[in-house]
Amino acid sequence: MREGQSYEDLVSEALAAPFTGWDFSFVEDRLRGGDLPWCYDDMASAEISESTRLLDLDTGGGETLAGVLASMLVSGRRPAHVVATESWLPNVPLARERLERLGIAVRQSTSGSPLPADDAEFDLVLNRHGGCPPTELRRVLAPGGVYLTQGVGRRNDIEFNTALGGPPPRYSETATLDHAVTTLEHHGFEIAEAEEVFVEVGFRDIGAVVFHLSAVSWQVPGFDVTTYDGPLRELDARIRREGPFVVRNHRFMVKAIRR
Repeated sequence: MREGQSYEDLVSEALAAPFTGWDFSFVEDRLRGGDLPWCYDDMASAEISESTRLLDLDTGGGETLAGVLASMLVSGRRPAHVVATESWLPNVPLARERLERLGIAVRQSTSGSPLPADDAEFDLVLNRHGGCPPTELRRVLAPGGVYLTQGVGRRNDIEFNTALGGPPPRYSETATLDHAVTTLEHHGFEIAEAEEVFVEVGFRDIGAVVFHLSAVSWQVPGFDVTTYDGPLRELDARIRREGPFVVRNHRFMVKAIRR
C-alpha cells in the first residue's frame, strides 16, 4: 500500500501512467509473488543458443526478445537469422525501434492469416503469451525444429471478475495445457516438456489493479473506473484492511519438436 495516498490519488496516478508495448514496470514493486516454477527467459536462452534461425511470435514491443538476447548480443553468440512478428498495429513501430537496431527484422502479422514467413524458414519458434495455428507452426519450422511457448490459461485471474462483478474474461475455452498438447501432437509435434500451474499474485494497492485491468482489457471486458467505481472502492477498502488482493495466474508451458 502507498502510505498516505487516497483512493483518488492511486487511481489518478494509475490512469496517468504511460503504457507502451508490453511494459508493466509501473506495477513491479506493487505486486507480491507470481514466480513460476520455470523461467521462460532461461528456457528461451537455452534454445536460442542451439538455434541459427529464430522466429519470435507476437513480440509486443520486443521487450522480452531483446532482454533474452541481451547477453548473447554482447558475446556474439546469437542466431544469424532472427525475425519477430507482431499483429497489434500500435506495437509494430515500437518493436521495430527496439529490435531493428539489434539487426532483428520485424514483420507485421495479421490474425487469422498465414504467418509472414517462408516454409521451413526457422529452426526455433518462440511464443510468449501469443497465439498461432499449429498448421502455421509446422509450415514455418524445419523438421526437428523446436517450438517453445508460455501461454495464459482460460482461468487466469478470475478473482478480478468475481470481486468487481464483471463479465468473464475473454480467454478461449481451449486455452489449457491439455488442449495445447493434444493439438500439437495431432499436427505432428513431439512433446518434450509440458507443465501447467496456478500461481498466486498479490496486488498491494488499488492503483496496481487499475493499471493492470486498463492494460489487459480482455480480463474484465468493458472495464473503466467510472463503471466500476463502487466495486473498486470496496476493493480498495479491502486491501487497506486485509492486505494484498490475491489473484491466480493460470499459465502453461510447452516445448515441442516438429517431426
